[in-house]
Amino acid sequence: HAYSDKALPIGAGQTISHPYTVAFQTEQLEISSSEKVLEIGTGCGYQTAVLLEMGAKVYSIERQKTLFDKTKLFLPYIGYQGAKLIYGDGYKGLPQFAPFDKIIVTAGAPYIPNDLLTQLKVGGIMLIPLGEGETQEMVWLKKISETGFDKKILGNFKFVPLLQNKSGN
Repeated sequence: HAYSDKALPIGAGQTISHPYTVAFQTEQLEISSSEKVLEIGTGCGYQTAVLLEMGAKVYSIERQKTLFDKTKLFLPYIGYQGAKLIYGDGYKGLPQFAPFDKIIVTAGAPYIPNDLLTQLKVGGIMLIPLGEGETQEMVWLKKISETGFDKKILGNFKFVPLLQNKSGN
């Protein structure tokens, strides 16, 4: 399966993103070494590992408890240390660690959470798939002032839905 560009089930009704999508989102973030990145949707940790390989300081939120518990053990087991993994609600972000240089959302959201916009530093980039249907539009945002953003639509992608609250199992 390593060379198939398809979503694979990872448990808790979730899937890993297509490898192409992970690569595409990572490229669009324009990551530099030592940048602080907030990832919404840890899943199995694949995107987290890619970000760590690029030298990012990763803070990642997962709302599915079973995935969080597995990934928190698995990433260090395979040699990926240093990511701060949090069980919580991605819509709220992590204000205690903000501001972030980059924010990546790995699930389809019906809207852009204001909490995430405020946690992005000026000059920072956010990628978020928007839409509630079968596919979502990949939205690229660059924060140009405290209240101003440049925005681009980068195409259609398929994601599992971004769910609120941390009651997932």
